[in-house]
Amino acid sequence: MKLGNREFDRIVKEAIAKIPQEIRQHLDNILITVQKRPAPDMLEEMGYPPDEPLLGVYWGVPLSERSVGEPPLYPDTIYIFKEPLEEMCTTREELEEEIEITVVHEVAHFLGMSEERLAELGYE
Repeated sequence: MKLGNREFDRIVKEAIAKIPQEIRQHLDNILITVQKRPAPDMLEEMGYPPDEPLLGVYWGVPLSERSVGEPPLYPDTIYIFKEPLEEMCTTREELEEEIEITVVHEVAHFLGMSEERLAELGYE
């Protein structure tokens, strides 16, 4: 399943808009960006093999770990990786659903939710 960049970006924006306002209000100072694939150095830093089909990643300091005395040095970023998402989906509907799941998953990491808690909520 392949989409043009504009169409893919539109679906990501729609996924963000579906997040409840009480959570979305915390996203004002976070960058959400679409990249083709994760950079090899990013995968290496995270301890993943170079061919890891990573769909998205939150890069920053989760809200639950922040301190007023030590603010983050860099802006928080959520990366959504277009090509791995397209490669795993066969229909547009499936792709839209996977994009939404990936966006919610990474926003949850920003809020400080663990993988275990996400699995409990059905976002594996």
